[in-house]
Amino acid sequence: MIRALALAMLFAACNANSSSAAPAAETKADVKTHTMKHPIRTTKPSDDVIRKELTPLQYEVTQRDGTEPPFHNEYWDNHEAGIYVDIVTGEPLFSSTNKFDSGTGWPSFYKPIGNIVEKRDVSHSMARVEVRSKIGDSHLGHVFDDGPKPTGLRYCIDSAALRFIPADQLEAQGYAQFTSLFVKR
Repeated sequence: MIRALALAMLFAACNANSSSAAPAAETKADVKTHTMKHPIRTTKPSDDVIRKELTPLQYEVTQRDGTEPPFHNEYWDNHEAGIYVDIVTGEPLFSSTNKFDSGTGWPSFYKPIGNIVEKRDVSHSMARVEVRSKIGDSHLGHVFDDGPKPTGLRYCIDSAALRFIPADQLEAQGYAQFTSLFVKR
């Protein structure tokens, strides 16, 4: 009973967003046909470019602080080795080596690998910490203090804000500096 209540509270905390209605879930086919492969950008593209490159859900999440449905998103159960980058700019954000199953239905990480911005969020009658990408200013999700060791943090991130780069494609896609994260020691 207590566990069910705790999970319901986690769901509510991750699921609350500034939009009046949650966007519909997208299929992997929807995401793949709209995801543009681009170099790592050093500035945020114009809104017109962002609208052309992203699906409606990706735009809603990253540009309008939306939230995607739990358990019906691309990366919540992805167990492949690789890194997650901002869907808008390509800036590196998280690694699969720091990903864990939080039971919330969204990808969860205990630390970032890139520069992110944390911002106080008092929407929906609760105090939270929003997580945004530094260059793209994309809404990514929220960070909570109920994560695992070593940080005790849980970055609860929307898949729609991310693009996954498999470990074996890091060099080819311009992320060679992260290959050492996946070298077996």
